[in-house]
Amino acid sequence: MKTIYSTQAQATGGGREGKSATLDGNLAVTLSTPKQMGGAGGEGTNPEQLFAVGYAACFLGAVRFVGGREKVAVPADASVTSTVGFGPRDDGKGFGIEVALEIALPGLEQAAAEDLVQKAHVVCPYSEATRGNLDVKLTVKV
Repeated sequence: MKTIYSTQAQATGGGREGKSATLDGNLAVTLSTPKQMGGAGGEGTNPEQLFAVGYAACFLGAVRFVGGREKVAVPADASVTSTVGFGPRDDGKGFGIEVALEIALPGLEQAAAEDLVQKAHVVCPYSEATRGNLDVKLTVKV
């Protein structure tokens, strides 16, 4: 791979109870553990929310990239809603995540939208990074 962009981030404090920021200062967040995970909750974010935001944005970018390559007009109001779940793995070896992506492509034909989404799932870096590690459920709405 020829790297064309890289970024750095640092977490400090207690991991899920602390701070995290990019070293360039463009993003800084306070972290808190959700009550469902044994934490106090709070106004901070968590790694699962950050992953959900990143995956949704990256996947929408991949849809737009493939649309341009395939000469398919991706609607301006296209969206990707990601759901990221967290829990103990069935094999008892730590924790895992699950992902569901709902891709809305209003105005496209269902078959064309599904084809676009499948091709985007191949080129999206988040999809590639998770492939073989977890199942990503894709739902396409037109």
